[in-house]
Amino acid sequence: MVSYSPSHTVPSREQALHALYEAAELEHCLMCTYLYAAFSLKSSAEEGVTADQLEAITRWKRSILQVAIEEMGHLMSVWNITVALGGAPRLGRSNFPLDPGYLPAGVVVKLAPFNRATLQHFIYLERPAGSTEPDGEGFEPERHFLRGANGPRLTPMGINYETVGEFYQTLGNGLRGMVQKYGEAGAMCGDPALQLSKAEVSLPGANKVICLKTALAAFESIITQGEGAQENTENSHYQRFAAIRAEYEALLAADPSFKPAFPAATNPVLRRPPRPEGRVWLENEDAIATVDLANAAYGLMQRLLAYSYAVPAPDPDKCLSLDLGIGLMRALAPLAERAARLPAGPSNPDCHAGVTFITLRDTSPLPPGPSARRFFLERFEQLTEAAERLSASNDPRTIAAAAVFKHLSQQAEQGFDLARPAPSAAVAASTPALAAAPAPAAPASTVVEDGIEQVEGEKLTLRFEAKRCIHARFCVTGAPKVFLANVQGPWIHPDAMDVERLVDIAHACPSGAIQYQRRDGRPDESAPPVNLAAVREAGPYAFRGDLRLAGKPAGFRATLCRCGASKNKPFCDGSHHDVGFNASGEPPTGTSNEELTARDGPLQIDPQMNGPLRVRGNLEIISGTGRMVARVTGTYLCRCGHSQNKPFCDGSHAKVGFTADGA
Repeated sequence: MVSYSPSHTVPSREQALHALYEAAELEHCLMCTYLYAAFSLKSSAEEGVTADQLEAITRWKRSILQVAIEEMGHLMSVWNITVALGGAPRLGRSNFPLDPGYLPAGVVVKLAPFNRATLQHFIYLERPAGSTEPDGEGFEPERHFLRGANGPRLTPMGINYETVGEFYQTLGNGLRGMVQKYGEAGAMCGDPALQLSKAEVSLPGANKVICLKTALAAFESIITQGEGAQENTENSHYQRFAAIRAEYEALLAADPSFKPAFPAATNPVLRRPPRPEGRVWLENEDAIATVDLANAAYGLMQRLLAYSYAVPAPDPDKCLSLDLGIGLMRALAPLAERAARLPAGPSNPDCHAGVTFITLRDTSPLPPGPSARRFFLERFEQLTEAAERLSASNDPRTIAAAAVFKHLSQQAEQGFDLARPAPSAAVAASTPALAAAPAPAAPASTVVEDGIEQVEGEKLTLRFEAKRCIHARFCVTGAPKVFLANVQGPWIHPDAMDVERLVDIAHACPSGAIQYQRRDGRPDESAPPVNLAAVREAGPYAFRGDLRLAGKPAGFRATLCRCGASKNKPFCDGSHHDVGFNASGEPPTGTSNEELTARDGPLQIDPQMNGPLRVRGNLEIISGTGRMVARVTGTYLCRCGHSQNKPFCDGSHAKVGFTADGA
């Protein structure tokens, strides 16, 4: 057994955290290098490839991006384990290329465009133990060395490992030793409310670590999915990269001139490097402006992710900062693709630019509260203004990035409340108080305002919001004297029916178009005891719960579009009838449906830009007849109408070019 200190054979908490910080940096670096290569790939036949070649390139890019997303999941697993041990996640890393000694000599990390050598390097990094795969040409270590010390040390030091899988096995053994020494509660002493889970983000690594079993399961998942997986592990990162290599070689054999990617720089830098070897200094002004904005977005993303780990659940800042951080990738991607298509400058005439993924000097989380929120608002404003200036070039990628920045800036402005004090331990522990819906405002006199008609009766005020109505007709058939159909002038008469019966009719309205406020001292409508989302046959989702739509209270009932055709998204407007939408209201019951620890509470529904409905909170998804389909605390529901796994999203929105505003 390795001796970690003069008197102990298990790692100290300091040494364990040090090793986890290296694991986080390693996953972070791999993710960036995969993204860099993917962004250099060509995307149209006008860029010098045939239709068949483009089809292959498109598949490769999709596969590499999926691997990068899974690396993000690995990174989140490592962060959660770090928090479980009482540490704070490591968000930073060294800038590219990494200097010798930072990782073992055999693990070379640098930014390079997609080509045969880079692909072979990815295969080498993801190779299973015992593999004879060579590294890619040009990725040889600058010098050979061994890390670590000859004897035990109190000071944390890096250890040697041949493969990443071997590294994680060593970390797992160290964790076992800590639990054996300190007990499970003593070793896993961190606050689980600071971790991220599937309630906040849909990533494979977003599982809370609460014991040794869940920590080891996270390590095993990382090894099996990619690093160190056995050669016959289906769909591992190694296998996916190897499949790309086989197809690439076949296309090259058919056409030796085939070039699937632009010659983006290897290790681009934005300033004249004091150590120029192995780096490309960018000089082209357009490239500099593009890369500068991409780097700023990447830096803000790091800060937001760090902040999400500093704020305890269920504080709304936690989900908002995470959403904004991940959303910034949608702005970074088109900027990075544009950079790979721009010249690097006169000193490197045969080379294009590329995003440099500059990391901040310090990515530690900002102190939670108003000051951090103000920082984020100011930064989004600055990036949005820079993106608007850059989009004046009329390049479609900069225009797309500018639209994302503007959307995220608006989302931040709506979500970050500068008047709300910083979360305290007492507030964080009081989930019901934090989750309670704000008290409704006092009703106005009879008016039509913002499309909402308010009519005051003796015992209650009725509100009708036309844009939410799906004409379910519970009102005109159940209370025909209150809701007069097809009349001119006033059509809502609250006093024409017993108030208790009228309240029941309002509760039956699935869309929430009809709402009320009692004036007789009796309680208003309250959240149901179980949050439900009913999948209506060939129609919308019917939600019931304490609904928060795009961060704003939305009542307790809503019908949201799932056919993709509504002109009033995210609400249903009946367009599913017009387009002949055909989707079952009886999807199969899922195979994994554990009981929820709670069945009520706030239900966050955030429409994703050009994508699905992101739902977070305790939720039972049911069929149109009430049969249970799934129990979740976080999921993505299809709203483009094309998923093959309805009601859940399967990514089809990207394939069909679905467009819709985000939250």
